[in-house]
Amino acid sequence: MTQIAPTPTDALRQRYRDATPVEPAHWNPVLRVLHEHRSVRRYLPDPVSDDILKLVISAAQSAPTSSNLQVWSVIAVRDEARKARLAALAGGQAHIEQAPVLLVWTADFARLRQLADDRGAPLEGADYLESSYVGFIDAALAAQNAVVAAESLGLGTVYIGALRNKPEQVAAELGLPPQVFAVFGLVVGHPDPAEATTVKPRLPQEAVLHHETYELAAQREHVAEYEGRIAEFYAEQGLAHSWTERVLDRLASARSLNGRDRLREALAGHGFPLH
Repeated sequence: MTQIAPTPTDALRQRYRDATPVEPAHWNPVLRVLHEHRSVRRYLPDPVSDDILKLVISAAQSAPTSSNLQVWSVIAVRDEARKARLAALAGGQAHIEQAPVLLVWTADFARLRQLADDRGAPLEGADYLESSYVGFIDAALAAQNAVVAAESLGLGTVYIGALRNKPEQVAAELGLPPQVFAVFGLVVGHPDPAEATTVKPRLPQEAVLHHETYELAAQREHVAEYEGRIAEFYAEQGLAHSWTERVLDRLASARSLNGRDRLREALAGHGFPLH
């Protein structure tokens, strides 16, 4: 059965859980893919071909990159045993093993370090926090392009931030040299239609879009409104969650970061001094 794409108004209604969304003045297939994004955590065993992978990565490489430094790389993991070990390091997330491929995105200064060493050139600027930011941002921009490309082809995706829980073990598993750091993973595969996932609503635009200057106090009522809207989503998913409680619990203490509280230490140990 062919799935009927939602109308532009329906797409906005899903994204915000707004009962009376304003019909967008413009719409196209790219906007539809973006608005229909959802995290997929159940996959069919069907493989993702090399041709599709190459196309997804070329889309990733089409993302902006600061000063054309291109300080990111990605490792495609298909080996079942390796995926299982990485899934264990990421807290036992079954979809990492279930999906055909896990893409691990890295901030990569080893390539430029090798370039500098080959020419006897200094590279002190790579050791500063600004440069590390560039690596992480470049990796994120590239990965998000990959998400849009994959989803435009009917594939599903979900990010795996938990690879940062145990960065040293992840680096060892992937053979990462100094100055290459795993930023996050991205599961890619064919969604299992039995998983009834829906679009998760986001905060109202009034809570995130500011004009000319930042306004904090005005956000309070819109965040409160969102709490009610996302409660409906959680109830439909059979989850007794409160968004407010979840975000506050997630940032309540260093312990709640699940090992990521020592990220600075892990970065320094892998060749990112962060001056």
